[in-house]
Amino acid sequence: MRAPARTHATGAASTALRRTLESSRRPARVLAAFPAGVYLEVRSDLEPHVIAVVTGEATRLPNAMVVGDPIPRVSVGADASVGDGAIEIGSLSLRAHRWWDPAPPLGPVDPVRLAQALPVMTELCDRSPKRPGLEGNGAAGLLAEGCSEASLLRGIMAAEQLVGLGPGLTPSGDDMLAGLLVALRHLGTAAGVGRAVWLADWLAAAVTFDARGRTTPISATLLHCAARGEASGEVLAVLRGLAGRQSLESALHRLLQLGHTSGADLAWGLRIGLSSVLDLREGDRRDR
Repeated sequence: MRAPARTHATGAASTALRRTLESSRRPARVLAAFPAGVYLEVRSDLEPHVIAVVTGEATRLPNAMVVGDPIPRVSVGADASVGDGAIEIGSLSLRAHRWWDPAPPLGPVDPVRLAQALPVMTELCDRSPKRPGLEGNGAAGLLAEGCSEASLLRGIMAAEQLVGLGPGLTPSGDDMLAGLLVALRHLGTAAGVGRAVWLADWLAAAVTFDARGRTTPISATLLHCAARGEASGEVLAVLRGLAGRQSLESALHRLLQLGHTSGADLAWGLRIGLSSVLDLREGDRRDR
């Protein structure tokens, strides 16, 4: 019997995927399949080793290729391949026709602006019915304290406890850590708070070490992305809202709607990161 004819299509890919797509072809398998997207796990040491192929209706994750055409129905566990410039799922062959940046620079931000945004964000999150999955968790409190004081010992101890904690494809602890890493790196850079970026580097090394063995494949990849400052469009919009570049309230509302608790968990991490950047800036000023 003849193999079914292959359909060729193009999509817009995150630049985070460039190395994986342009490396030699490697086998992959369908990790999860939904009407608006398919997750592929690539047998590779490169990150991201999980790639999301999604339609425009889905969340644009930092490890995604966005396509305009419907995605063929595939079963979990089905074979696929990634590399030599293409993603092949069933009879579909995808290539990137353009690229987008999952970690665009925020640009300089006045720390006074960030200080004004913190109580606004806190109020919006507190009155939202969407609650973080680990609300009241002691490790989360320890993480916030360690970050505000630039304490590597307490910060890393707390982060170690949170990796993989919680149910779902992206456990709550991982989502919170991802939001924190992205906030420390982007807001720290934008506000000129070097200690925040230094802290992000150390925490990123801790949470990505052996992440594949400590959490779900999808979440491990998203932690690697967050370690480089790469995030979904909803998270990046909140960062722009904090910087005064767009409406914070509408951006935060969209983020909080993600998943059962994922949006609230990411927002919690962003809040801790924002608060820490402000605290660390005050510490730098006292030292000087």
